Amino acid sequence: MKILAFGEIMMRVAPEAHFRLRQVMPGKADITFAGAEANVCVSLAMFGAKTRYITVLPDNPISDCVMSVLKGFGVDTDHILLSKKGRLGIYFVETGANQRSSAVIYDRDGSSIAFAEPEDYSFDRAMDGMDWFHVTGITPALSENAYLATLSALLKSKEKGLKVSCDLNFRRKLWRWKEGYAPDRLARECMTSILPFVHLVIANEEDAKDVMGIEAQGTSVEKGQINAAAYEYVARKIITQFPNVEKVAFTLRESISADYNKWGGMLFDKTEDKAFLTPLDDAGEYAPYHIRDIVDRVGGGDSFAAGLIYALNSSEFEKPAQAVRFAVASSCLKHSIKGDFNYVTEEEVLSLLKGSASGRVRR
Repeated sequence: MKILAFGEIMMRVAPEAHFRLRQVMPGKADITFAGAEANVCVSLAMFGAKTRYITVLPDNPISDCVMSVLKGFGVDTDHILLSKKGRLGIYFVETGANQRSSAVIYDRDGSSIAFAEPEDYSFDRAMDGMDWFHVTGITPALSENAYLATLSALLKSKEKGLKVSCDLNFRRKLWRWKEGYAPDRLARECMTSILPFVHLVIANEEDAKDVMGIEAQGTSVEKGQINAAAYEYVARKIITQFPNVEKVAFTLRESISADYNKWGGMLFDKTEDKAFLTPLDDAGEYAPYHIRDIVDRVGGGDSFAAGLIYALNSSEFEKPAQAVRFAVASSCLKHSIKGDFNYVTEEEVLSLLKGSASGRVRR
């Protein structure tokens, strides 16, 4: 399996532990790199998959650091463009605690990828030898150019016969590049043009409502209440609207507090005409993981996407029920790791799936 992803990677600035930005600035903070599609590439590379990443970076030494980090995981960076226009986007994150939510501040206006036009990319060469193409709803939210580049890449992926996954990833703080359009209206119009090229749609509890107006009854994200069974209805509505979609997957997060979440997922398979929820208890009922001491939840959805793509392309996990179990377990473990990247191996995921969840020291 060879997977190509396209999107923006940024510098992530985060206070250590649960400090707030006002407590550490000016002063020390953790500097890493992060971006939804790059997160997926890194996670897949950790599992042993061959990944390639395409983006645009400013031509400066910081971008050299970005590429060195990605190369260190084995991600192919040969098709990354270096530009004289724009800058490296930055985002700041405060890790919440108890009843205080985590907070993200974007400083990414005018980034290099927002300026690049579709013809600047070498999508044709980047897709040579690839089997799968992954995009998200974040890239087209950055600028009209980024939206048109995403469409151009999808047209090329169809020509090349690649399977395509798209994580809806609605970001209300973005989607502001068209005057007179509210973020949800602009997102809906653009994503409606993107989804006809997609085979696997990935979303969280809110994305389908925000982007497509399809709501899961009995769910209140603000109250931390999830009606898991209702997401089969949402998946069927998406497939009815976009017949090219073969599978729809959801992460299902019940947020009790910033430190304590319940975590699960669902995969609807069009061929089998069935929804697969996970985890399940001994009676076969939905029983999400209880994650009581979250280290960092940012990147959890990307680790789910990576786990699902990996499993669906593996003869060992390719059946829908097995694939979503692998994806949810791998993303459950991500909550124990600081930063956006999921430093988790296939062996560790399999260990959790076999019931090893006590956190005992391995000697």
